[in-house]
Amino acid sequence: MRLRADVAVVGGGIVGLAQAYAAAKRGRSVVLFERHAQAQGASIRNFGMIWPIGQPPGERLELALASRTLWQEVLPAAGIVAGDTGSWHLAYHADEANLLREFAAIGPAQGYSCQWVAAAEVLARSPGVRPEGLLGGLWSTTELIVDPRVVARQLPAWLAERFGVTLRYGSTVRAIELPRVETSSETWEVDQAIVCGGDDFVSLYPELFATSELFRCKLQMLRTAAQPGGWKMGAALAAGLSLRFYTSFAICASLAPLQRRIAEELPEYDRYGIHVMASQMPSGEVTLGDSHEYGEEISIFDKPEIDDLILRYLDGFLRLPAPAIAERWHGVYAKHPSRPFFSGTPAPGVRVVTGLGGAGMTLSFGVAQRSQEN
Repeated sequence: MRLRADVAVVGGGIVGLAQAYAAAKRGRSVVLFERHAQAQGASIRNFGMIWPIGQPPGERLELALASRTLWQEVLPAAGIVAGDTGSWHLAYHADEANLLREFAAIGPAQGYSCQWVAAAEVLARSPGVRPEGLLGGLWSTTELIVDPRVVARQLPAWLAERFGVTLRYGSTVRAIELPRVETSSETWEVDQAIVCGGDDFVSLYPELFATSELFRCKLQMLRTAAQPGGWKMGAALAAGLSLRFYTSFAICASLAPLQRRIAEELPEYDRYGIHVMASQMPSGEVTLGDSHEYGEEISIFDKPEIDDLILRYLDGFLRLPAPAIAERWHGVYAKHPSRPFFSGTPAPGVRVVTGLGGAGMTLSFGVAQRSQEN
């Protein structure tokens, strides 16, 4: 039997799923290949945050907001529960409050939907925020929370049901020589192939990756069990460490003094690239993290001290009814040093898309829409 599709997508993570959706929405027949029975990489090992507030103004923020709009289109149609929570960046030091007030003053003109809010209102709206020493917070309206594990399970099934996308999970693509795509058990004929392999730089087109400047980043994360009694944290939370991590805040002149203080007072957090955030899944678990180790620092073995540092800092701004950790893991993603994502064409009709860094959930749908239009 002849196996035929317009587009082959290689990789069942969120980047591949977004590419499959963009192609199928334009009326193209799609086959999606994933080597595992379900996506195993960074797409299921993250906060589940769609996080425009973290993207710098210009191209990346525009991609994030476009992606958010597409998420809002896809999620209800696919029956995936999401939290339209917004986010808080909390200030417990004067330099954090100065930066957040500055961002609230100049951010809206750059495209951010945000405002500075006094401590009393933060506490009234977010029951988990620790009140001791709180000076206020930056409220942003644009952030969404999904459970990435649910997305990885339900979104492919919906793509198959709604658009007729052919799913080939547990199928490794061994070679692409268009129009042929060869797996361990089948050969397909396609017009176009889109390779979304995350941090796999060796299985397909290693010569392209060798000159791509892409590098790997490892992060450690934790999750509680579902909080008792239906307790809700509300908006996703971040604090002072995140202000020196997300490049959106680089528009603020007051960033440099904050960075210097953290480097002097908390060098161990800089050493492991730790910034601490919390997001509650729709089913009640709270995901916590994370750290950033690059290149040769990446190991299959996790560092308990990183988890301890995350939890120590978290205790300074979040109180949970049931804080016991139920799960610990690490993930690895690919990142480009200067671009929001990496796109390469190793052969006619073949496109490689990866390297969205820690913003895969935030940017993938926007990236896919743009690439399908070009």
